[in-house]
Amino acid sequence: MVVVTALIGMMATIFSSLNERRREMAIFRAMGARPATILGLLVLEAMLMGALGAGLGLGLLYAGLFVAHPGLDNAYGLWLPIAAPGLREAMVLAGVVLASAVVSLLPALRAYRLSLADGMMVRL
Repeated sequence: MVVVTALIGMMATIFSSLNERRREMAIFRAMGARPATILGLLVLEAMLMGALGAGLGLGLLYAGLFVAHPGLDNAYGLWLPIAAPGLREAMVLAGVVLASAVVSLLPALRAYRLSLADGMMVRL
């Protein structure tokens, strides 16, 4: 549920940033970028955010384990093994990055469909 909530938040953030970035997308289109290039840029941006978030979460997990391990063992007799991520954890992290790419497709398709004139028009 945490991952789903984070993905929905990321999609909402990308949608809201599209309004501010409309002019940027229009300039890319005017410079000759194809709509598929803009779609690819937005998907790549979301994948990078997902990968950085997964990496940061993994780093914080191990930092927390190293800090809390002695205290939990002494106070409660709870021994938590600290081992490198296995294949299952790597697949979960890859799934999070892939899910971030899939979630970003909806805002990216919206940016793909925006016309060049719409982004270049000045709004008052």
